[in-house]
Amino acid sequence: MHGSEAPSAWVRRWSHLVPAAGTVLDLACGRGRHLRWFAGLGHPVTGVDRDGAALAGLQGLGRLLQADIEDGPWPLPGEQFDGVVVTNYLWRPLLPAIVQSVAPGGVLLYETFAQGNETVGKPSRPDFLLAPGELLAACAGLRTVAYEDGFLEAPARYVQRIAAVRPPAGVQAPRFPLAAGG
Repeated sequence: MHGSEAPSAWVRRWSHLVPAAGTVLDLACGRGRHLRWFAGLGHPVTGVDRDGAALAGLQGLGRLLQADIEDGPWPLPGEQFDGVVVTNYLWRPLLPAIVQSVAPGGVLLYETFAQGNETVGKPSRPDFLLAPGELLAACAGLRTVAYEDGFLEAPARYVQRIAAVRPPAGVQAPRFPLAAGG
């Protein structure tokens, strides 16, 4: 069934960094594979997508906002979340708003396509492919717990992905446990 895809292995691996019962934003959530994952872990979830039909299949899961985040205003001004998830989506003008949406003690889990992907499939337009180190630079105000930039098989794709946290206010040496097996 479409919409029942498993959550990203990257998101699953680093979901433990979202504080217990913390709020989670899934930006460009599509059919909600990560909303379902985090709701199943007991997190209040907010999903944002421009596709009303995709959101319709998520009714009752959490807060759902239909918004064109590329051509309209940021739909969550001033709001912060304990977890912010973005996968397979890139709109560079939103990177600062996405990073600012991470609450103190919260985590950004971001995974999308990188340069090189044009050699194996779509997306292939430079507008939708991160340059080397671009995601690291966008998250400069956060503490990077994990970062990868490279090639993955099945399906073949080039990706960049990051797990980055905003340290809690007043904590000098916060502990962000690495994932099991990591």
